[in-house]
Amino acid sequence: MRSLLVFIVLLVAIPVFGQTQPATVRVATREVRPFVFRQGDELQGFSIDLWQEISLRLGIKSEFVVKPTVQELLESVQSKETALGIAAVSITAEREQAFDLSQPMFDAGLQILTPVTTSSGGLFDAIVSGVLTSAALPILAGVIIVILVIAHLVWFFERRNPSGVLCGRPYYPGILEAAWWAASTLATQADQMPRTALARVIAVIWMFSSVVFIAYFTASVTSTLTLQHLRGDINGPDDLPGKRVATVVGSTAEEYLLQHHIDRVPFSKIDDALDALRHQNADAVVYDAPVLMYYASHEGSGKVQTVGSIFRKESYGIVFPADSPYRKRVNEALLHIKEDGAYDRLYAKWFGGGS
Repeated sequence: MRSLLVFIVLLVAIPVFGQTQPATVRVATREVRPFVFRQGDELQGFSIDLWQEISLRLGIKSEFVVKPTVQELLESVQSKETALGIAAVSITAEREQAFDLSQPMFDAGLQILTPVTTSSGGLFDAIVSGVLTSAALPILAGVIIVILVIAHLVWFFERRNPSGVLCGRPYYPGILEAAWWAASTLATQADQMPRTALARVIAVIWMFSSVVFIAYFTASVTSTLTLQHLRGDINGPDDLPGKRVATVVGSTAEEYLLQHHIDRVPFSKIDDALDALRHQNADAVVYDAPVLMYYASHEGSGKVQTVGSIFRKESYGIVFPADSPYRKRVNEALLHIKEDGAYDRLYAKWFGGGS
């Protein structure tokens, strides 16, 4: 009987003592603020927090393996050196063919970063540049034509009036005098009025028109100067051709620049591209919108600015090798995180507001 009890205890105990802890899952990542970055000896960021929430719900342990570039991250996953990769990896058709990708974990896109523009000239230079714009020049040309028309009408009605403003001058001296009078009236500096009735009617109409023109022209130049102060040479993707545009090798931003034949300055890391912009070795940086927006509002505050709207919308995902046993479980955990509000809390922590 005692032998039977010992045998039963051994049958129960052997499986229990023979159980092993689950293997640690190696997770590839790369530093790209605010998704992944080092704070002391620890990795922090939106992607790190999201994966820790996922792994907690799956009951698995994980070890992060930091790779310097997105290409090396993908290679480590493809070779199965790591079980999966998470950072700011865009979901593309090409990557779908080589990897298993999770459902979108973050909606993003591309954006442009430029230095904060400052005016190097004085007030006079700003006014001259405002007047000599494509918007102001047609107005000036139109006014000159109108002045000549008014001058001819005044000359025609005043030319035979001995007490008129032209004093009986012949055509060329009379037209010049009449043009001077019309220009002076435009500037509200005319010191006399025509004598004939029709010439006076024309003068009154011209005076009212001058008030309207001065108001319109002043508003046009002022708005142009304001826009020049707020905007630089690059205000959207259409302004990129002909500029030196820094980006990251292997990124979707580089792919976009290649497709549109835009001169690019490639770097292995986004930090190097940002340094090139700061040191005027590039005119702009094109990269993932959340990364550039975070930099512009933190380290680059007051030095750089994002311009234009987000273009080429894309999403980030978690990347797995083909036929990964983790993909389905991670997707289920990600869905639960989004449904129960945990995702919104993480998003608000790193980006503010709601997702």
